[in-house]
Amino acid sequence: MTMQVELVSPERILFSGEADMVICRTVSDGEIAFLTGHAPFLGALAIHSTRIKRPDGTEEVAAVHGGFVHVRDDTVIILSDVAELASQIDAERARRAKETAEEKSRDADDAEAHAALQRAVVRIDIAGA
Repeated sequence: MTMQVELVSPERILFSGEADMVICRTVSDGEIAFLTGHAPFLGALAIHSTRIKRPDGTEEVAAVHGGFVHVRDDTVIILSDVAELASQIDAERARRAKETAEEKSRDADDAEAHAALQRAVVRIDIAGA
């Protein structure tokens, strides 16, 4: 038994298909996995990776930079302002972004610089996944 999964950003649908399990991280509950039959759920997403395990055993990994996850009736919808599939990440660009964010966060206690650093680290982590 599978569930329908949609991973959507304002620009496009990154993933639409069936999955056996979805694993993501919420800001308040930490990492959570959804299987078929999961109770209805709505949560705010942290800047972190999201993993979609397909019925054929393959896995789609995405960098999700905030947003929401909604689960109901064996359907998981992930809405994110910015999301990228691992296969689409330019690891070198992510490394440069990390260096820039590290410099900015050292100079000041800047929340946006810290968030940029988190985003870059997630991109680098999943680009190698």
